[in-house]
Amino acid sequence: MVDVARQLFAQKGFENTTMNDIALASGRGRRTLYTYFKNKEEVYYAVIEGELERLSDKMDEVAARKIRPQEKVIELIYTHLSMIKETVMRNGNLRAAFFRNIWMVEKVRKNFDDDEIQLFRKVYTEGKTDGEFDIDNVDLVADITHYCIKGLEVPFIYGRLGHGMTPETSKPLVAKFVYGALGKSIVK
Repeated sequence: MVDVARQLFAQKGFENTTMNDIALASGRGRRTLYTYFKNKEEVYYAVIEGELERLSDKMDEVAARKIRPQEKVIELIYTHLSMIKETVMRNGNLRAAFFRNIWMVEKVRKNFDDDEIQLFRKVYTEGKTDGEFDIDNVDLVADITHYCIKGLEVPFIYGRLGHGMTPETSKPLVAKFVYGALGKSIVK
């Protein structure tokens, strides 16, 4: 039902989709839909949670890779931004709702944000232990990294970040910036 709702929100928009539309498209009765969800907002939250789970799974895959912490940080940043952009672009009319109802998205993404900060803490601790990073306060650096990436989402989605650059041309520049902030020069 959640995937059907996501598709309907993407096609018709949040405001133009009704609980009846979701019930009909999913082949379930309205009573069944109301058994799981009190209202359309709860369905929307479930859609956002599902999308964030996809992003979280990708981030976990990157964090589990057997690559140096320096490389993980850059891959986590690019995975986050590219997956957010792909999610928003893939969902058509849901994109407008995403930007209009950012407070709804923020409410749902709290757990994702906390998990992402934990991922960065883990990678920074690993890099500090290995002597790759010179970080005094891993928790603070993880928080700052997360909120910086989060702040880049909208400009990245709209193509206002690194105008005309590809990930291949921008990654070395981003790496230089990030590694400098982490207290080490790029190790090749």
